[in-house]
Amino acid sequence: MTIPMGRSIGTRGQLACLSLPAVIFTSAMIAFPFAYTLWFSLHEYSFGAKPRFNFGMNYFELAGDGEFWNGLRITLLLYLLSLALQLVLGTWVALLLHNARKLSGIVRTLMISPFVLPPVVVGMMWLVLLDPSIGAVNYLLQAVGLPRSDWLASPVWVIPTVALIDTWQWTPFVALIVLGGLQSLPPSVYEAAQIDGASRSKTFWRITLPLLMPTLVTAAILRSVDLLRFFDIIYITTQGGPGNASNTLNIYGFRKGFEFFEIGYASALMITLSAIVLGAVLLLVQARKRVAW
Repeated sequence: MTIPMGRSIGTRGQLACLSLPAVIFTSAMIAFPFAYTLWFSLHEYSFGAKPRFNFGMNYFELAGDGEFWNGLRITLLLYLLSLALQLVLGTWVALLLHNARKLSGIVRTLMISPFVLPPVVVGMMWLVLLDPSIGAVNYLLQAVGLPRSDWLASPVWVIPTVALIDTWQWTPFVALIVLGGLQSLPPSVYEAAQIDGASRSKTFWRITLPLLMPTLVTAAILRSVDLLRFFDIIYITTQGGPGNASNTLNIYGFRKGFEFFEIGYASALMITLSAIVLGAVLLLVQARKRVAW
């Protein structure tokens, strides 16, 4: 049955009116905290004191703060390392699940279950596994003749270790996204490649990977938002240590705000971090438009 145009427009208008309160509420929940943080970032403010407008001097202090630049370096290093590992391993797991269709539901569930665990559980679990004296990881290394490591207590290994913990948790999430992309690829392209006698490796590099690029960039966008504001697992496992070897911008901002009570300075840090996240997402969105097919 064909719905008259006037009635269709009226129905859409009614749906818009019904959803308007939810849109307003959601927008306010996003806009108010951001605007309040921005207001604090333009003031010199500590708990118990009256905010004093300082003409944005907090941002000038950031530019000369060595800890800020160290935190930015660590944040970007952790982001790039974790994202690369998760995209590569997530694609591999997705290919495995896509090709091994006879895997039981239990096996598939176990392979994708880590990302549903709370970060607190993941952090505490890996603290025990990586413990220098009683941890299972060092025991296994010693059993095969390899030396023990301090892992989270080593300034050299702490960033790779945290990246591996996050990769263990979130690779299944990337795999699910890539698996959806694999299942949507046109089978006619693979039939043509098979007729032409293309090997599996050539098919992957010349057909599958190029066609998967929009999906991979989408996964990168979703993970970038979390990785650039990485906090929970770092705070549980290292709290920014040893020293400041894992002191990301998020950890540094938290410590400035809730340990040293420099709310204005911490707010400027968070606004700067938000700008970095937004910039990275916008760049990836533009990249996705370029690889879309």
